[in-house]
Amino acid sequence: MRTNAVLSPSVRGLATQADRARPEAVGGASFGELVRDALEQLNRLQQEADDAATRLALGEPVDLHDVMIAVQKADLGFQLALQVRNKLIEAYQEIMRMQV
Repeated sequence: MRTNAVLSPSVRGLATQADRARPEAVGGASFGELVRDALEQLNRLQQEADDAATRLALGEPVDLHDVMIAVQKADLGFQLALQVRNKLIEAYQEIMRMQV
């Protein structure tokens, strides 16, 4: 079983996201742009998983393992987005509790 082929794109994607998250000079991507890009990527993953599952349900020639991989990528991406949201909310609440 070739697990490296499955993990390689996600590892490369994380490295790319880490590079984009580094502080940049004035004029670089804002935090809002980074969040928007990440949500657009998550949306694409979920659409790909939905399309793969639909093709499988319609009986089109699709490998089951490809469908499962697409669904798991979308699920992991959603879980990551949910955890990032939770951490942002916690950070905001902590800032609001600070006394000036």
